[in-house]
Amino acid sequence: MSLDFAPHPLRRQVLDELHARPFQLVETPRRVLLHAFATAEMPVAQERAALAAWCTATGAARPDDGANFHRAVFPTARLRWERHSEFSTYGWDVPAPGSDPFHWPLPQPSPVGGAVAAPGSLLVAIDLALVRASALPADWQGLFDPASLCVSGAMDGAATIATDFRQDSRGYTRILVIDHALTPAVAGALVQRLLEVETYRCFALLGLPEAQRMGPIIGRIERELVAVAGRMKTATGLESNAALLDTLVAQAAELEAEAALSSFRFGATRAYEALVRSRLAVIGEAPVEGHSTWAAFLDRRFAPAMRTCQTASDRQAELSLKLTRAANLLRTRVDIALEQQNRTLLETMSERGRLQLRLQQTVEGLSIAAVSYYVLGLLGYLFKGGKDSGVLPFEPTVATAAVLPFVVLVMALVVRRIRTRED
Repeated sequence: MSLDFAPHPLRRQVLDELHARPFQLVETPRRVLLHAFATAEMPVAQERAALAAWCTATGAARPDDGANFHRAVFPTARLRWERHSEFSTYGWDVPAPGSDPFHWPLPQPSPVGGAVAAPGSLLVAIDLALVRASALPADWQGLFDPASLCVSGAMDGAATIATDFRQDSRGYTRILVIDHALTPAVAGALVQRLLEVETYRCFALLGLPEAQRMGPIIGRIERELVAVAGRMKTATGLESNAALLDTLVAQAAELEAEAALSSFRFGATRAYEALVRSRLAVIGEAPVEGHSTWAAFLDRRFAPAMRTCQTASDRQAELSLKLTRAANLLRTRVDIALEQQNRTLLETMSERGRLQLRLQQTVEGLSIAAVSYYVLGLLGYLFKGGKDSGVLPFEPTVATAAVLPFVVLVMALVVRRIRTRED
């Protein structure tokens, strides 16, 4: 039955992901040289274009458009390119020459002559030798530093793996894989996982310098927070609390800026550590008498560095929460002080309103008296004129006194009406 349905736009990408970086079949004896470059500053398209140009110049197949993985096969060597989120690996595997597992020199600058352009700064360089047990010299352990030599059985006894996690005179970390009964498929998977253990281990340790850089900064902000918390106990008034709040905001801003710089590094460190652990678990190490296993060595040397990174990340998060709580407390105190200040201001304004009302009422009373006085003056002149002309038979003073209450009452009614209309 055919699938006559509209496919999801990401269906092909999802299905192909499981086969994106397959293991290579490796025949013993084999020599693998791997370099891992930090590529944060180079876009993947630019790196892919440079690799494609090199493949064209050397006669190898070009990588597909949009590919993050490519294999170039030559008569005497193979190149395996992988692009990851922040690094790229270039792995060469060639036939192992002679009885010396780490025989040198090899063809330079690459096993096929022409050099591949480095996409960034080099962090990891691994020299892995896959040899048969029968071809191995008896004194092979002398190839490593005995103080840090790790030897383990792997793949249910089909191989023995050894390394000292140190760099030789050429700057490579040596890994020896002794083939007891490996098939090409199992050998390819084992080699790939061992290369990933060392690669992810190195990139995981990039978080340690960041944790060491962050340690003094976190410690200083913690001490400043303690000092601010002590001043909060005795701080009173809006200005002092506002000044403390400004200090806390500045500390929180500095911490968040540093956290933004280090959050990716700490997150990547945790992811790489998990990958190292998972690869070692898949290898299935078995202890070899007299030697430390890879996992035991890493637990003693690698794990403390990872705990340092985790501690720095945890301190960062806890300090951010403490700063937030302290800032919220101070902000509450500042808000309360502002409310008290506003209440006092409103009470003052209310008192001023009452005073203005009383003043207005006083002015209104005086205005009634003043207007009444002028009106009574006019009426006095009127009454005097009437008396002199014989029209009014009574004294002007008596007439003025008689109309005084009525004039005051009328003026009061007029002023009240004007005020009522304005209101």
